[in-house]
Amino acid sequence: MKPHYPLPENIVDILESRRRKTNDSFTDLIRGGGYVPPNMDLLVDAISALSMGKNVLLKGPTGAGKTKFAESLSQLFNQPMFSVNCSVDLDAESLLGFKTLTYEGEKQVIEFIPGPVINSMKHGNFLYIDEVNMAKPETLPLINGVLDYRRTITNPFTNEIVTAEDGFNVIAAINEGYVGTVPLNEALKNRFVVIEVPYIEGDQLRNLIRSNTNLTDDSMIDLFVTLSSDLIHAVSQGKLSEDAASIRALLDACDLSALIPAKRAIQRSIADKLDEAREREFVQNLTETLF
Repeated sequence: MKPHYPLPENIVDILESRRRKTNDSFTDLIRGGGYVPPNMDLLVDAISALSMGKNVLLKGPTGAGKTKFAESLSQLFNQPMFSVNCSVDLDAESLLGFKTLTYEGEKQVIEFIPGPVINSMKHGNFLYIDEVNMAKPETLPLINGVLDYRRTITNPFTNEIVTAEDGFNVIAAINEGYVGTVPLNEALKNRFVVIEVPYIEGDQLRNLIRSNTNLTDDSMIDLFVTLSSDLIHAVSQGKLSEDAASIRALLDACDLSALIPAKRAIQRSIADKLDEAREREFVQNLTETLF
């Protein structure tokens, strides 16, 4: 059985109090990480899973705030977080560490420099694996023992058996359907509790824009919230790719619009990132209608 990691002091009382009241922004609760959850259940479920020592897989569209969510969870647990950014080039050294030559006085010696997996295990910290389905299928099985009840790995570079200290846990994030991604194999997927991270909308998006951008004009903020809603709707209908509805890109547009015209800000931050001319034209037409 996996160990139980106690929640930070008073967090249970705070969460239960919030649950009994209303789904507000929770900004004061997670101010360190900067993620504003769309609903309370998302936050409660993630915290509950991590407090029981379970790995969490954040699944959702690009720009929905998965990395910010992971940072906020790290902040709530008062745990530093080591990160792995997956790609086709990810290998054992990127995960576990590497050997290098160094000197002890006059003597040249081989030293092992630990990577994010070994570091997070030995320090009892969080490990964040971003875009986990970008890694080659043969790479991540290296850490299967880290992700299950054993919480152990034999370091192939040193032959040391490393067992995770209390507090260690894993959060991963996945974007499905993108070029270069591969489906997670069942052995890997079964080692995670999956939490869907949707786009944030409405009042919570409005609060996020106010707290995370330089845009202060309420009427302009309302227009950007409407724009986001229309973009998300277009994505759901297959008219646009998910990149168009990225909350990260929307916040960039809000920031720029504090200094340059909103239409140009949207073009630079959202429309020009899209590959297809018809999608760029769709966003520009929508912008003309609103702004």
